[in-house]
Amino acid sequence: MDNTSVTVFTMTAYAVMEKNKYLQFSIFMLLYILIISFNLLLIAVICCQRALHQPMYVFICNLAANGLYGSTGFLPSTLILLLSETYEISLPWCLIQIYWVHTYAAVEFHILAVMGYDRYVAICYPLHYHSIMSIPKICKLIALAWLYPFSLFLMYFCLTLRLKFCGRFIHFKLFCVNFELVKNACSTTSYHSIVGLVLIAFIMIPQLLMIIFSYAHIFRVCLKSSKESQVKALKTCFPHLLSVINYSIGGFFEIAQSRFDMSGTSFKFRIIMSLYYTLLTPLINPAIYGMANQTIRMHVLKIYRASNRLASC
Repeated sequence: MDNTSVTVFTMTAYAVMEKNKYLQFSIFMLLYILIISFNLLLIAVICCQRALHQPMYVFICNLAANGLYGSTGFLPSTLILLLSETYEISLPWCLIQIYWVHTYAAVEFHILAVMGYDRYVAICYPLHYHSIMSIPKICKLIALAWLYPFSLFLMYFCLTLRLKFCGRFIHFKLFCVNFELVKNACSTTSYHSIVGLVLIAFIMIPQLLMIIFSYAHIFRVCLKSSKESQVKALKTCFPHLLSVINYSIGGFFEIAQSRFDMSGTSFKFRIIMSLYYTLLTPLINPAIYGMANQTIRMHVLKIYRASNRLASC
């Protein structure tokens, strides 16, 4: 990187937000506080309540931890840039943010895939659930969900580290993403785009197939089950399905904006699209699992009542 000609980039999206930047700073700060509070509360409840030391809740805990990881890679720098006069970001921090945000998105989908497999085992093999989802297997699945995307993206990211940059503008984004940064490269990067598509396939397709496989078998078992069992299965799977749909919407927005011509779309809408999976996903997931999951909701209320009793003493 010593031969890099450009070491600072201007984030043009912030210029559009300049008029109400103090209001937007307050909104982003509030959202960041909510994300930290909700996800930490979810992690604390799962860690402190022994009744929640089950595979499904361990995976939910990892989902919350990843939400903290992803939002911290994006929101603090956004708050700083909103108050900046130049909206500039250094190349080293831009590269760190790229790795941070992309690995967050990949880990999120891997955890959701593992959670889908967990629901498949719970519904299709209930009598063998604890023998199949043993502690060693849970540890391996969690390690795979984190290490596989981190390692795979690192191999691709090394191609970006070798580039020299001549352009100095990053458009339509409040944070650095690989595709936008590579547009500023001095050399031709068509191979980079091809490798990027291959990477997306390696990250997304196996996990997508796992989710489809899991729910295909769950659906098959439910068709043969009683009405009561079908309702129970739906309640068990509903929060996970909501999370998958929520993530898929954000992923679609991000891929569509990076890979297709969006010139006919308004500038502000493109900014909102880029915020979906970095901002709304870590905010919505704790709400989904805190409100839709009766067991977690019960333990949150239990802790709340206990704290109220202590406060009144």
